[in-house]
Amino acid sequence: MSSKTKIIVLHLKELIYTGVFVLLGIIFLVLIATMFLPKKPGEKPVYADDARFVPGKYTTTLQLGDQSVDIEVTVDDTLIRSINLVNLNEVIATMYPLMEPCLETIAQQVCEDQTLDSVIYPDENKYTSQLLLRAIAAALEKAQPASPD
Repeated sequence: MSSKTKIIVLHLKELIYTGVFVLLGIIFLVLIATMFLPKKPGEKPVYADDARFVPGKYTTTLQLGDQSVDIEVTVDDTLIRSINLVNLNEVIATMYPLMEPCLETIAQQVCEDQTLDSVIYPDENKYTSQLLLRAIAAALEKAQPASPD
């Protein structure tokens, strides 16, 4: 019987590089799996107990004739940070001149009081203010955290 002995030469540096790359590959695969695999069906995001809103920017579109304007409400988890008119073009600004000053007044009151219930507006801006308040309320409704089932 003739057995030929095979000698394999392994360089320590190559073994270390291979081990590190295998370890990084495993970590990468686990990371990808945790990011893209679906969560459990009953699992919902957890928010703080006192969170009133899901932080972010929420918009509602107001249709004014054949033009539209967006009301953007920015909130964090407990506060209304700002309320702005977005995509306000010249036609709307010309046709509805009370829109901007009325929203500024309402936005200031809402950001100070953190509620839509205590907003005070003059009688001459009644309809514009009510329209804006409904749009703000719709945007804030989008910001509400999902109710636990």
